[in-house]
Amino acid sequence: MSAAAARRRKQLAAKQGKQDVVGTQLSKILESSNEMDEATAYEAMQLAQSQVRKKVQANEAADACELCYSTSLALLQKGRVSVASQLLTLLAEVLRETNTEETEEWITRSVTLHEAHMKAMEGTSAAMPSQEITRLQRLERDWLLRMLQWSADLGTVKFGNNRLQEIIGEHCWKLASIEAKDADFDEEAVSELQCDAVQHMALAEKPLRIIEWLKDLPAPTDEEMKTGHTCPPALRDGLLTRALLLLAAVENLRDANALLRAFLAQVETRDVKELATSYTSKEDGKAPSHPMFGCMLMRVLEKDARTGPLFSWLMRSFKRELDLLYKPQALHGFCSKIGKIYFNIQPPPNMLSMVENMMGMMGGGGMGGLGGPGGINPAMMQALAAQMKQGGM
Repeated sequence: MSAAAARRRKQLAAKQGKQDVVGTQLSKILESSNEMDEATAYEAMQLAQSQVRKKVQANEAADACELCYSTSLALLQKGRVSVASQLLTLLAEVLRETNTEETEEWITRSVTLHEAHMKAMEGTSAAMPSQEITRLQRLERDWLLRMLQWSADLGTVKFGNNRLQEIIGEHCWKLASIEAKDADFDEEAVSELQCDAVQHMALAEKPLRIIEWLKDLPAPTDEEMKTGHTCPPALRDGLLTRALLLLAAVENLRDANALLRAFLAQVETRDVKELATSYTSKEDGKAPSHPMFGCMLMRVLEKDARTGPLFSWLMRSFKRELDLLYKPQALHGFCSKIGKIYFNIQPPPNMLSMVENMMGMMGGGGMGGLGGPGGINPAMMQALAAQMKQGGM
């Protein structure tokens, strides 16, 4: 053996020995039965980060992901949420960086980590200031979104695994409730979380869970139902419309119909026939109702492409209501996609790609524009309104 080869062998042996020392120290910290303080948790995180990066560079992707997962879980089980959040972010980065494919095992592990996070927060939040609770819950939301993006990129479901969509929806709704309790809460931030929750739960194909949330929200006030109102529509109705448009845009009319029927049966207290009559009336002083808009939209989408003009009329008649909702450009983007899919109504240039990006992020902006022909067949409109009066859905 040459002198150079001998030196190289000695260097590799020393390097391996050093790595073994780091791994041994990390295992010793994590396996200790003693209560872990912040400094010790931070040391464990640094050791794990070092080992994970070395394994990635050595093309040991599976070992890197495994180490990141096990260390994150151990830190969460010891109640060190803040430190664990940094490792969770690293886990999402490594999964994408190494092109690790989505598997049922990794989805289950993601759920396990989230459950451990919730349990750790329940055990430690009593001693935390409200700002720290919000910060940690937002970090968890951000990690879940990174995992969802990984699932969408390397999994088999276009917008990400349904189980991930569901837990993100639940987390966003919970986070909105937490933030709304602060005396100086940001109303726009809470609205964004509520909208995100409904959208993710719609993509999770859990319409009845959305209904459980909407049941707890107040009914529309007289001001919110008045013709020409300048205030936003009732939160309950706005979230219903957002979910219906998203479900229609992803061609899931099954869950859209299930959501609408459950809303009319379990949430809506107004008479459906009166709502149908009011929708086309210009003399009762009432703005178009969101549930009836949903009924008419479902009926139109279930017909053939010749009802495109009726769809365009429906969108124009409801545009003012959509404009008053949170991030109306996103809703107009959904409408443009619906028009393209069901009636071949061409949106403005570059609209579809922008809408796809917006839906992929579930919370980003989009541009409006309904497009399509401007005419409307009065007979078709009257027939549809008559159907609404006779039986709603």
